[in-house]
Amino acid sequence: MSIIGACMVPHPPIILPEIGRGEERKIADTALSYEKAADLVRELRPDTIVIASPHTRMYSDWFYIGGGERGDGNFGRFRAGGVKIRADYDTELISALSEKCRRTSFPAGVVEDPDIPLDHGVMIPLYFIQKKYRDFRLVRIGISGLSYSDHYRLGQMIREISDSLSRRVFFVGSGDLSHKLKEEGPYGFIEEGPVYDERIMDVMGRGAFGELFDFEPNFCEKASECGHRAFIMMAGALDRTSLEITRLSHQDTFGVGYGVCTYRALGEDPERAFLDQWEKKERKRLQERKDAEDIYVRLARLSVETYVEERRPLSLREAEKKLSLPEVLKKTKAGAFVSLHKEGQLRGCIGTIAPTCSCLAEEILQNGISACSRDHRFSPVEQGELPFLEYSVDVLGEAETISSPDQLDVKRYGVIVSRGRKRGLLLPDLEGVDTVEDQIAIAARKAGISDHDFEQGVTLQRFEVVRHT
Repeated sequence: MSIIGACMVPHPPIILPEIGRGEERKIADTALSYEKAADLVRELRPDTIVIASPHTRMYSDWFYIGGGERGDGNFGRFRAGGVKIRADYDTELISALSEKCRRTSFPAGVVEDPDIPLDHGVMIPLYFIQKKYRDFRLVRIGISGLSYSDHYRLGQMIREISDSLSRRVFFVGSGDLSHKLKEEGPYGFIEEGPVYDERIMDVMGRGAFGELFDFEPNFCEKASECGHRAFIMMAGALDRTSLEITRLSHQDTFGVGYGVCTYRALGEDPERAFLDQWEKKERKRLQERKDAEDIYVRLARLSVETYVEERRPLSLREAEKKLSLPEVLKKTKAGAFVSLHKEGQLRGCIGTIAPTCSCLAEEILQNGISACSRDHRFSPVEQGELPFLEYSVDVLGEAETISSPDQLDVKRYGVIVSRGRKRGLLLPDLEGVDTVEDQIAIAARKAGISDHDFEQGVTLQRFEVVRHT
């Protein structure tokens, strides 16, 4: 058994006496818990420590794996440059992991850049660990904008490589909890903040890692947490492992949640195959949703699946034969957007404000292809993702110019913000977009419309949509 233990820990710089200068005493319980986690590391004597940190280099569609011979860093940005951390990397494990990712086309790999110092999400755990144990090598990994399941899979791959190399590995999931727990805190308060902290401490304290998939990404974003994906990666490394779990502490002194739990591996437990269990449940839910899709969404799905699987566009004639399209799709002209979601996160969204094709059916066919392959925010959809995609189709009504944001309703109307040749659109009733101000700001940002442009004057238009799911 290669993964011998793990811990979830926070990374507040103020916990270090050299930085806190007395303020660290306010989170003494967290510091004491950190000491106990370091004691576990010393007791287990791992060959390698893997640390997943949200503060190292992060990509939307790629996992950063630190390369080179060793990592160095200091706390100069926190006015404690004399506190330095250094650790040699486990180059063999890093190389083997990177090679496995390459062979399996998994989006992760080594980045060798001497100008990337150790970040505080790595250094603070090492600060405590190295006081008690130094006979280890380090693997440093960043989180990404990819799905929860991809983070879990990377954890599984780390375990597989560790097994193949007969490494004794301790995994550190480094991450603070909500940053919005108190009005007087540096980030303010939002009601999702304490809800997230209570819920994540319950899940991690029970080791119920399958429930980590049930946290909606938008809920986590509102709570302003930074550790969730690191915890999921850690859970993947502990897949099918029986654990001795110790919930040590939770504090919110400064308006940010600091939670510490430790996990001692006891042996194999096939009942703790949480990704397999989640995928089985998710496939059933998605099949039920698919069975209820209307003809608009079925057409978008058929377009995407044909393009991804056969690398060719689906013709309108083929679509008619397979789906028996109603007359409204063949005779109506309208702008339409096709949106793809995967595990609660946007996976692609492309559309047309006004009709560009001979009919609405053709509009949906073309925009389905664009959503899965031409949305510059995402890599093209791959075949293995198709069973996990959720679709929606928005058919746009005619846009009308308005004189004031007061004439908008974020649930009812979409908005178009224009300035000269710049034009940005945002659909109505989107998760996470709760105010008209947010709606206008996002649409403007998409168009590259600046605050200066607003000062010079912009044009606002609103439109209604019929959403098909």
